[in-house]
Amino acid sequence: MAVLDDLSGFEFEDVMEDVFRNLGYENVRQADRTADEGRDVLMEEVVDGTRRAIIVECKHTGTVGRPVVQKLHSAIATFDFDGPKRGMVVTTGRFTNPAQEYADRLQQNDDPHPIELLDGEDLREIADEIGLDLYNGRIEILCDETLRPYDPAAEVDAAVAEAFRDIENIEAADLPEPHSSVRFRPVVAVTADTNALFETSVGVIHRINDRTRFVAHAERGQPQVVDEDVATLVTENLHATVVLDSEQLGEIFDEVEERRFGQTQTGYKEWTVERLQQHHTTTVTYTGDNNVTYNKTCEPNLSDISVQSIEPVFLPEVRQMTEIQEYTYPYEYYAAGPSRVTAEDGIHQCVYCDTSGVDETYTYCPNCGAIACSTHIKTERLEGEPICTGCAVTERFALKTKYFYDGQNLEAFREEYADMPLHEKTMENKWLAGGSVVATLLLVVGLLVIGGII
Repeated sequence: MAVLDDLSGFEFEDVMEDVFRNLGYENVRQADRTADEGRDVLMEEVVDGTRRAIIVECKHTGTVGRPVVQKLHSAIATFDFDGPKRGMVVTTGRFTNPAQEYADRLQQNDDPHPIELLDGEDLREIADEIGLDLYNGRIEILCDETLRPYDPAAEVDAAVAEAFRDIENIEAADLPEPHSSVRFRPVVAVTADTNALFETSVGVIHRINDRTRFVAHAERGQPQVVDEDVATLVTENLHATVVLDSEQLGEIFDEVEERRFGQTQTGYKEWTVERLQQHHTTTVTYTGDNNVTYNKTCEPNLSDISVQSIEPVFLPEVRQMTEIQEYTYPYEYYAAGPSRVTAEDGIHQCVYCDTSGVDETYTYCPNCGAIACSTHIKTERLEGEPICTGCAVTERFALKTKYFYDGQNLEAFREEYADMPLHEKTMENKWLAGGSVVATLLLVVGLLVIGGII
């Protein structure tokens, strides 16, 4: 397997750690490199409800002989694990006949510590299965699974229709079909364990025993951890993924975009370990034997952090644009079937001010298509329908501003107002109509002045 020859022995162990994790083994981690005692990678599997330890010896060499297999057999026997144990030797090269015969004999004799041998040919088959990049020994992200980009039991624009239900003066059934696009963003759900113990002459001063699970955007550039709501959306729906079929989805969405994963699994693993090392580093204050107070920075070693799983999946980011007369309303969300997390809501937002959020009241203006808050929505005087302050034609009647759809409506009301009895004109300003006699007299005088009588 010459394409892996440029890797060091330690780099080959890194690769195999990723390989076993991708094959579904649990609690995969590397042994202490200072004294591995024939144990390079440690992991576990569950067979028929029984958890079993697997001790792996990695040999980045051309030929592996019987002594290596014998040494591993002894290492398995002395490995501290409360349960059955077996071994595995992995090489980029080949096994000698005596090595193969020794492993076969363990199997035939039902030895309590059998050993499996994987040579270069076996690794080639594994490479095809999990996407091992043979040119640099890294595990590439090969993923065709995505969270569902829409609810299969509803229309693709169901989320937009639901958002518009809160808007007054417009029915969801009257909405035009929005332009819909979906961008499949690669993310990884990472699970990692941190176990570290910090001691001084006075004993243990700090202990870390933590399992961390988070989701990160996995596009090109530095990975970015998603917020809590999006992480929950991903982790709670990992069991319900579907195959990403761009051609099929192109019949449902107007635009389909698929982003690529920006790093190898090894890259995400290294980033995770460094991130958790920084996260768990803390300064501890303790009192020494001499009653003197000390401060000690407790930073876990890289070997204290074990990445248990890196689960890649595509996260659909749906964007739907609804055009109504003069305005376009964007609605963007991360989707997982009927569940979603809103990223941008241009529907619950006044077009004239910063008012936004689903807790406010918004009204649709049929005159121009604006959605506005209560401050920027008035009642059209002639027809009694809502109109926004941005498109209304205004004029003062009875010292109060009235709002109209257009000049034609204004002119029609002028004629109507001119024919009104005085007491009805007064009612055009309820404050004046319900106020003092003085206010009413002022109104009358004002009307007489306007009419040219005095």
